[in-house]
Amino acid sequence: MASRESGRVKDAEKRRVLDDAARKRRARKAVEALEQDNFHDDPHADLVMSKKVPKFADSNEKPTRKKKSRSAEYYKLRFRKTFGQLVEEEASFRPEPPNYLSAQAPPSKFPDRHFCAVCGFTSNYTCISCGARYCSVKCLGTHLDTRCLKWTA
Repeated sequence: MASRESGRVKDAEKRRVLDDAARKRRARKAVEALEQDNFHDDPHADLVMSKKVPKFADSNEKPTRKKKSRSAEYYKLRFRKTFGQLVEEEASFRPEPPNYLSAQAPPSKFPDRHFCAVCGFTSNYTCISCGARYCSVKCLGTHLDTRCLKWTA
């Protein structure tokens, strides 16, 4: 007769468990990937319509050409700076304290709060494999299906 065992035990044996260094490395890589995504211009932002495309107008009036004026928002997006550049610029303008690099706050008197990696509510549980936090069975299922160990190398 075959022995019976829990499906959770089988699943736990298949999963890979990471140590703290691997978890930190994984989190750092995820943050770096997000940072790289932040500073790419939209490749389709400056597309020009072809002159061969027919122009459909509701009226028979000839359209007048207006010069495009660029808003302040355009320049904000075009010449944006990274966080590192802003900190360096601020340090060169104001080298004497208090500035961003010299400002410190005392450690908190309260324990750290932990939040669910899926929904953002407070969490009491940790994923065995990757160390991510979750708050419920539903969030655990979502985490295991879509997020767990996705960015490891």
